[in-house]
Amino acid sequence: MGKEAVEFRGIDNLVYAEVTADTDVEITFGVVKPLVPIAELSKTTSSDSATKYYDNLPMINVKSTGPDEVTITCAVLDLETLADITGQGYDKDLGMIMDGENVNKEFAIGYRTKDTSGAYRYVWRLKGTFSTPDEAAATEDDGTDSKNQQLKYKGLSTVHKFAKDGKARKSVIVQDGGKADLSTWFSTVQTPDTVKAKTTV
Repeated sequence: MGKEAVEFRGIDNLVYAEVTADTDVEITFGVVKPLVPIAELSKTTSSDSATKYYDNLPMINVKSTGPDEVTITCAVLDLETLADITGQGYDKDLGMIMDGENVNKEFAIGYRTKDTSGAYRYVWRLKGTFSTPDEAAATEDDGTDSKNQQLKYKGLSTVHKFAKDGKARKSVIVQDGGKADLSTWFSTVQTPDTVKAKTTV
């Protein structure tokens, strides 16, 4: 029998947390916060390969993988969140962004996607940077047109190597309905070492 054909049809619960440390010894994260209502997310990963010839034969294939380029189509970010993810100065009392000399910060992002069968896939991208989103606005008219924003997130590999398999990683992805405990998925950043199996009674 063949497998059931499904497609992605939904995405929600977009959250983020600052990467506070990423070393050989540990990786740590700040508090998980809501990011923005999301309409769409797309990811591309650049990769390359080269074949090496010896004795007139192709003997070695060298592969490399680049960063994940994530594009998030979303509602317009509030100024405090925008300042946080882009490292801009922010005066909370005045609700004012002060752009210019920005701080370089790295973040994890979490979300879940839904497929046409109704099943969810849970994702944490462990480390990456946001670029300042483009903005466009137009005059109101008698139509219904409005403008959203697109966030660009560059997903990177961690420095830290996880005990699970001794390797650095870029993300963890879990399908619901399996053995993984997803009850606290959005409470803290999940890594290969923190995703646990459901407890049985």
